[in-house]
Amino acid sequence: MKWFKVDDINPTDTFIKKIKADGKNICVVGYEGNIYALAARCPHAGEDLSRGWCKDGKLVCPVHRFSYSLENGRGSTGQGDYVRTYPVKISNGNISVGVSSFWQKIKGLFGPDDSLF
Repeated sequence: MKWFKVDDINPTDTFIKKIKADGKNICVVGYEGNIYALAARCPHAGEDLSRGWCKDGKLVCPVHRFSYSLENGRGSTGQGDYVRTYPVKISNGNISVGVSSFWQKIKGLFGPDDSLF
């Protein structure tokens, strides 16, 4: 997994910021003292989620008001969709977002045994 530093953000602030990491647009969110990272594109209509807002632990799309859990990316009841989430780590006050390559994801399907590859 590659880790990408998110610049110019205080981890204790409330914020929504879009970053580009490994060719992916990622929405980094500071909400109620926690940091989350989700795909920045709404699967419903393709809108930029970084233009939205947070409410009740969800990131709300600014166009059609679809909402996605900050914890796991699941859409609200009745939506039947989700956005991808990414791991976040904070070290020495710096926020980093982890992005796995396609092959790392495939490898993870087979467990931690590296002898398969």
